[in-house]
Amino acid sequence: MADTPTAAETEADDRPSDFIRDVIADDLASGKHTSIVTRFPPEPNGFLHLGHAKSICLNFGVAAEFGGHCSLRFDDTNPVKEEQKYIDSIMEDVRWLGFDWGEHLHHAADYFETFYAWAEHLITEGKAYVDDLSPEEMREYRGTLKEPGKDSPHRNRSVDENLDMFRRMKAGEFENGARVLRAKIDMASGNINMRDPVIYRILHAKHPRTGDTWCIYPTYDFAHGQGDALEHVTHSLCTLEFADHRPLYDWFIENLPVPAVPRQYEFSRLNLTHTVLSKRRLIELVEENHVTGWNDPRMPTLSGLRRRGYPPEAIVDFSGRVGITKSDNTIEYALLEHCVRQDLNKRAERRMAVLNPLKVVITNYPKGESEMLDAVNNPEDESAGTRQVSFGRELWIERDDFMEDAPKKFFRLAPGREVRLRWAYFVTCTDVIKDDAGEIVELHCTYDPATKGGDSPDGRKVKGTMHWVHAADAVNAEVRNYGHLFRDAEPDLSSGLEAAINPDSVEIVTDCKLEPSLAKFSPGVPVQFERLGYYTMDPDGTTTAPVFNRTVGLRDTWAKEKKKG
Repeated sequence: MADTPTAAETEADDRPSDFIRDVIADDLASGKHTSIVTRFPPEPNGFLHLGHAKSICLNFGVAAEFGGHCSLRFDDTNPVKEEQKYIDSIMEDVRWLGFDWGEHLHHAADYFETFYAWAEHLITEGKAYVDDLSPEEMREYRGTLKEPGKDSPHRNRSVDENLDMFRRMKAGEFENGARVLRAKIDMASGNINMRDPVIYRILHAKHPRTGDTWCIYPTYDFAHGQGDALEHVTHSLCTLEFADHRPLYDWFIENLPVPAVPRQYEFSRLNLTHTVLSKRRLIELVEENHVTGWNDPRMPTLSGLRRRGYPPEAIVDFSGRVGITKSDNTIEYALLEHCVRQDLNKRAERRMAVLNPLKVVITNYPKGESEMLDAVNNPEDESAGTRQVSFGRELWIERDDFMEDAPKKFFRLAPGREVRLRWAYFVTCTDVIKDDAGEIVELHCTYDPATKGGDSPDGRKVKGTMHWVHAADAVNAEVRNYGHLFRDAEPDLSSGLEAAINPDSVEIVTDCKLEPSLAKFSPGVPVQFERLGYYTMDPDGTTTAPVFNRTVGLRDTWAKEKKKG
């Protein structure tokens, strides 16, 4: 009889599998590490997007799976571009995804004194020097991918001269760009990152954390790896574009008195169709007013997706499904929408909303009377219970649900045709009312009182079921139907953002008619507009004139493609 697996073995069997998790498991099994430490290290110069979500889920996920911890560290080394609003939004987004760093909140700024001391250490060891070359001259001296660089004329300054100048830089004697501190490595290296990189520059700018204390700041490349070492990070996880930076990080670790030796592992970044996940491009979208802001519901930022109604659980699910590999690939946006539908189908309550209203008068329903009918809140969740909706003589239906000259396979309302009104009655169209221009403005119908609740006691069948809203208590609202921000699956940005943007990425529909209970919903609470899609209330709305954003439609193209496969 086989041995029963232990809880730890069962947990390991259920754990996602990828090369990073394999490395961590081996490191723990071999005794290289007794526990693991990871970190999520954003620069606070923008809002987080879906690519960051993948990294967040990986770093916090593996830490939790292997009993370690993950830090949140702000690599805040450039006060010119960093703002407190970005710091606040990043913390909000990480928590919204369901992760918590506990006591492990760090800032590169917390280590500025240490970084400065380590810079002086490199100078005294003859491994760093103050350079007076202008940025343009430095680019010229750096060389190209095919040609080696050449030494700066200031590369062989004495240790004493370099220390004096570096301290004067710190004291604020020089203007921005006048001098930099560079590591002395190898100007002929095949890796351009190793050609005497800048490690400190002069920036007379107020820092969101340290204020005016400093006027020189370490570069990201200098601070990032050393921050990992100071926090005893065991597995430094980053995307593939940092692979060429790893030799530089390792050089710093080898030449500085660091307390720990982190090891960097690179994985493929997230590429998604119909969008861009470049922070530079996202900043352009905002600053050039192509979108209304970082939280525009068309943006791939977590704040934009939250405003659109994407649940964090779906984003975490999506991040797990795309996997962790070393090969770049592009993920279909339809997979993300599939994850959203899967989540919302289980927990979003249903309501009726009419976006393109056409009035219906039930001519045989008593004037001035109404009644309350039971409606199921969520057929996927019995615990969601029921609600009551009012029904009366005048209703609103979708204009697309009526056709005067309907083909045989049109299973909605048409002259002489009987359909079911959701949760209500069978109705038959008896008359079509038009205005002087020939436009349909009203339908007259009769209802069968014996079909209350939407079922016929005599067993007769109807093929069409339609949603509706009672005109007497309908709430007027605005609905914003969002599509892809970019027209093509792989946006061509060679001619600029504007040429690639989908001009029909949002449809604003006014004078929509909603069930009155929808006015009581709060922003972020999901709801399914029956037969239309999933929506959430936007913060722009009010209780008397709410605004709803479409999160995603009901048609699941990803699920259909998977079924075909």
